[in-house]
Amino acid sequence: MNSNPTDWAALREDFPILRQKVHGQPLVYLDNAATSQKPRPVLEAMDHFYRNDNGNVHRGIHELSRRSTVAFEAARECAARFLNAREPAEIIFTRGTTEGINLVAYAWGAKNIQAGDTILLTEMEHHSNIVPWQLLAQRAGARLAYLPITGQDGLLDLGRLDDLLDGSVKLFAFTHVSNTLGTVNPVAELCARARRRGIITLVDAAQAVGHRPVDAQEIGCDFLAFSGHKVCGPTGIGVLYGRRELLEDMPPFQGGGDMISSVDFFHSAWKEPPHKFEAGTPDFAGAIGLGAALDYLAAIGCQNIARHDGELAALAMEKLSRLPGLRLFGPKTGRAGVVSFLLENIHAHDVVTVADQHGVALRGGHHCNQPLMKKLGVDSTARASFYFYNTAAEVERLAEVLREIRKFFGA
Repeated sequence: MNSNPTDWAALREDFPILRQKVHGQPLVYLDNAATSQKPRPVLEAMDHFYRNDNGNVHRGIHELSRRSTVAFEAARECAARFLNAREPAEIIFTRGTTEGINLVAYAWGAKNIQAGDTILLTEMEHHSNIVPWQLLAQRAGARLAYLPITGQDGLLDLGRLDDLLDGSVKLFAFTHVSNTLGTVNPVAELCARARRRGIITLVDAAQAVGHRPVDAQEIGCDFLAFSGHKVCGPTGIGVLYGRRELLEDMPPFQGGGDMISSVDFFHSAWKEPPHKFEAGTPDFAGAIGLGAALDYLAAIGCQNIARHDGELAALAMEKLSRLPGLRLFGPKTGRAGVVSFLLENIHAHDVVTVADQHGVALRGGHHCNQPLMKKLGVDSTARASFYFYNTAAEVERLAEVLREIRKFFGA
């Protein structure tokens, strides 16, 4: 990690999109939990690739195909370094976190989950880490169980975990960082407690990778998934990390070109991981853009980013807690750069709509967390989510706009 002070203002200049005005107001982009903005080095890397090196990977002998293949596999090596995977073969390129979780649910789950087995989740999971397991449970005759959260503070009830990790549990899947509550879960502890009982673990790291250090070996997980578009990379690309021995034992997720070693009319044989799970033409340009994004973030230092995100979240919690009639969700301290809230008697969608007219981009709704919303006794929240290019002045602007919204609605 770079020990020199980070020049956040200079880094912000790498994001041309942030210089614009929206509805005549300077853009304040606070929807980073949904998708991040892209810095100039990522835009330039993809532009250079399409202008100079574009050719289909793995299948061609000509020079452009060779360059594409080298760049594509270099991006895989970059992702392996970023997550501290043991080898690049443990990195599978996907369309994002959702596809990564579905891949495990179908390929690993079809072989390992049977009638009577239990899949353990938590009450704060995104739909992408609930619905694939529901479908698997329905196919296999398995059941789902949930580790609860404790009241309104948004923390997992770890005192219940050992009782829930009983002999029927075969998989424990959980989020690293809640996209609604901002809770940072103790993922290494969760994995260790599951591993002692021989239970496979999957970490949904969509809100963690790129925002804090994520070391797959230190965490001790079996699978981990994240999305490129949330880490300053392009859309439509993501990564599934899996331990090599598990990937080798799993059947393919999809069939098609490039994932085979041989095919005849009645039988096919598969390549070794990771290519066994990457049927068809991959999003190699997206992978190259993702590699550029991960290199960019590594140069900043994810520990530095985590500190910056946390400072902005703490400032937002302080400023918003002073507003009359505003309810905050999640832990009061130690949270990630996500702050969800409700203004009394004003629907979250109305808050976000009016904020947009002031140039402030928020998100309102259930955030693909409908079971969690039910647990919290609400149907939606408004959410501000921060990244390293956001500033303290933008947090002040958020508080100012929310005061204006209260006046607008007569609250």
